[in-house]
Amino acid sequence: MNGRGGGAAGAEFALAADGLLLRPWGETDVPALLKAYDDPVMRQWVRRPVSSPEEAARWLESQRAGWASGTRFSFAVTDAARGGELVGNLALKRPGPDPERAEVGYWTAAWARGRGVAPRALEALTAWAFAAFAEEGLVRLELLHQVDNVASCRVAEKSGYAFAQLLDALPPEFPLDGHLHVRGAPSETYGGGAAQGVPGASPAGSSDNR
Repeated sequence: MNGRGGGAAGAEFALAADGLLLRPWGETDVPALLKAYDDPVMRQWVRRPVSSPEEAARWLESQRAGWASGTRFSFAVTDAARGGELVGNLALKRPGPDPERAEVGYWTAAWARGRGVAPRALEALTAWAFAAFAEEGLVRLELLHQVDNVASCRVAEKSGYAFAQLLDALPPEFPLDGHLHVRGAPSETYGGGAAQGVPGASPAGSSDNR
């Protein structure tokens, strides 16, 4: 399905992604959301841990608000072959005034790692984003992560997001340097570079954290 979703919060909107289904988050996802955040590896990367039903409710409300405002389109990633099991989160973020660019972010639940969830879901989101917002001028998707988040770099590499720039640390929120990865719209170029790269950059993701 193309477009930006049905209703203010994107209800009934979904994307298919090679065995996965990406859909807006709902109240029934709270137990799985809490389970996903109860993981030391993931808590190392996310900025706002979710540790209680109250925090989960606030998190879900922020996702609905993002859909309503058109600034953040957050999807629960589910595995259709496993009865709709929740396996991750994926978001397209458009908070700034520049319509030409947006940011992607994601995380994969501990029990689903190693299944190729993030690359499959990110490829579907990338295609949808460029199609859905083409008329508004979207030509560049950015993906950011800390330098020690090796898993995100691997996802970026598999998903055609080229390494573009080393970002300075911003403590205390981002204590280490970061990577900026970029993927361009299929018909776009950047300063003579190919659509899916940046001149002088070598191919190398983003957890939903930086």
